[in-house]
Amino acid sequence: MTDESTFGLSFLAGALIVALVFTRYRRRNPLLDAIPTVGFSDPLLSYLSAIRYYSGGGLSMLKEGYEKAKPGIFKIATPRRWMVLPTSAQLIEDIRNAPDGVLSMSESVKELIQAEYTLGLLDQDDSYHTTVIRSKLTRNTTEVFNQVCDEFSTTLEDCIPMASEEWVKVSVLPTLQQIVCRTSSRIFVGSPLCRNRDYQTLVLNFTVNVLKSAAIITMFPKPLKPIAARILCNIPSQVRQAKEFLRPLVEERLAKMEEVGASWNNAPDDMLMWLMSKAKGSERSLEGLARRMLVVNFAAINNTSRAFTRVFYRLLGNPEYLVPLRQEVEAAIAEEGWTKAAMDKLPKMDSFLHETQRLDNPSVVTMLRLVLRPFTLSNGQTIPVGTLVGIPLDAVHRDGEIYPNPEEFDGFRFSKLHEEEGDVSVSGYQAVSTSPEQLSFGLGRHACPGRFFAVNEIKAMLAHIIVTYDFKFEEGKGVPPDVCFGPFRNPGDANVLFKKRQKY
Repeated sequence: MTDESTFGLSFLAGALIVALVFTRYRRRNPLLDAIPTVGFSDPLLSYLSAIRYYSGGGLSMLKEGYEKAKPGIFKIATPRRWMVLPTSAQLIEDIRNAPDGVLSMSESVKELIQAEYTLGLLDQDDSYHTTVIRSKLTRNTTEVFNQVCDEFSTTLEDCIPMASEEWVKVSVLPTLQQIVCRTSSRIFVGSPLCRNRDYQTLVLNFTVNVLKSAAIITMFPKPLKPIAARILCNIPSQVRQAKEFLRPLVEERLAKMEEVGASWNNAPDDMLMWLMSKAKGSERSLEGLARRMLVVNFAAINNTSRAFTRVFYRLLGNPEYLVPLRQEVEAAIAEEGWTKAAMDKLPKMDSFLHETQRLDNPSVVTMLRLVLRPFTLSNGQTIPVGTLVGIPLDAVHRDGEIYPNPEEFDGFRFSKLHEEEGDVSVSGYQAVSTSPEQLSFGLGRHACPGRFFAVNEIKAMLAHIIVTYDFKFEEGKGVPPDVCFGPFRNPGDANVLFKKRQKY
């Protein structure tokens, strides 16, 4: 490290301490004082609670608050603000129905990942990519699925090579991340770019860098954030790399769009093309598209790879589910082939995914909102401006009043409920379903728009793996411990033994 960078880091560290002690002393608010607290209520001491929340204590704090405050609300400290958490279905519905001008999801997300400094979109307020996901990715799931299956079969051969019939040791986390990255990239940028190892590395590193950078930058007061971002983050370099990868595709497509206009009948059918068709102004430039594609990759690949890893770990840790899942997949594929229709005939696998989401969701808080105007809940309590609001997802999902034996992993919990109600296709117990009791994908108009694609992608990947390989943990090993940081819960890494499955 150079003397200049050492000085810069020392300066920032000192400035941070001063800022925390003198300029960021939390002022008391009678509305917040009326809400029960987990941790310290004192404005200055509450920073110790924020450190506890962000250093692995979040789950226990949220559980404590949920159990003590139900059916009311409680609060915990975050580095910048108090976060208020409702605990009942009615209060969750209050949050769901609040106007965006009162409770803002976009402002909370910007703060959570420090979007101004980490994502750096040219137009921070234009979320047109969300509309594209809803209108193109979700509605074209059947057509998109064919590309997923085509890419995944070759991806498995490359990522889990089997040169013999012996067991092969594979590091799960990076392998599954690469599988998800390549498969998703087939839909996002098409082939052959999706198979470019350097491009895959860029996409995966960008995701990690955003989360790490956000965790650091959030600790600084606003005047110091730009300085911290310049010194500690290398996102501008990654944007430049993304531009060079995308440049040939963007320039060729823009030229074709100028030439034929709306009559381009055989236009590429991928996310990049969908964005190019909707982008306006600076967002239609190479810079704008490169940044937007990185954002889409961050949102999709990060969450899907973590969810897929969780599902795979649950199957490894509960091998009694393998045979019935394998039988279900083989029956569906024999009837429908590797199609979206086959994925719709996997109620047991859908249930297994859903139960994994219930207990192992990558986030322990959902439906984050920033209060822009005073908000009064149906119980009469008012949450002041500048407060965060969130739902303690993990605590809700482990509530014994909602789920019998809530701490028990019952992989077919939801498929059994399907059978009891009779109509699998319309039941509210599918993995993509949302309700105040099923919050893995949020709730209401801001529920995850890509969940239909993500669930089908995970089903397809898991189905391919279980009919292609036998697999097990190394002798004496099991599911690794989670790595928790604030609202995030990340799976640890583990070595797993794979062997090409013998079919008789």
